[in-house]
Amino acid sequence: MRGAAPQLSLFPEHDEPGSEPGFDVRVSARARRLSIKVYPRGRVEVVVPRRTKPQEVESFVKENSEWIRRARQSFALKHPPEPFALPESIELRGLGRAVSVRYEPRNGAKSVRFRSVGGQVILAGQIRNEKLCVNALRRWLGSVARKELEPMLQALSELTRMPFKKLQIRAQRTCWGSRSGKGTISLNLCLLFLEPQLLRYLMVHELCHGRHMNHSKSFWRLVAKFEPNYKKLDRELTECWNRVPGWLGIY
Repeated sequence: MRGAAPQLSLFPEHDEPGSEPGFDVRVSARARRLSIKVYPRGRVEVVVPRRTKPQEVESFVKENSEWIRRARQSFALKHPPEPFALPESIELRGLGRAVSVRYEPRNGAKSVRFRSVGGQVILAGQIRNEKLCVNALRRWLGSVARKELEPMLQALSELTRMPFKKLQIRAQRTCWGSRSGKGTISLNLCLLFLEPQLLRYLMVHELCHGRHMNHSKSFWRLVAKFEPNYKKLDRELTECWNRVPGWLGIY
């Protein structure tokens, strides 16, 4: 579950509502050559070694454009494209609850703001701009994740006696969570859409990296001490992208 390195902004943004996904370019310290991965909803990730020049990446993608097209077509047969639509309700499986979404137009508004009232999130402002609405919903999800996940992580930290220094909430495209060498744990806000047992496992996994910054046998023995069913849960995590709603524009 280790995190990805910073990305290069070489290609068009792929989170425009309703548009076909574009490209992510991820720099990896472990990569020895360029590689491409196509995800089920059509998103393309290009993994490159450090110090790779932008021109090399662009040329590599062009050379493999036909393979990318075929891979996207193959996935589309199994996972038909989902028409974009802003949500009327959002199910947060990790918290065991759902919230409704209300949209309130504001004349002359140039932005969209959110507020939470009971079991409802209200978006107010330029709500005809779908991208602004999605960004507002992301900010709302981030605030919910911060409020709800931090005490969960702290409780598990005390249970396992494995401390961490800081929590970050992010919208990672390549991992569910990560831990830095300085003790910062980053959790993907999309974890809110996963079942509680997967959420708990991911937290245990990242806490255990405090003792073993690798995936050695010693690391997995430590994980098993607190989550005996870790193998099954780890496999499930690799297939959980479809729990995340398409309108979010992340998977």
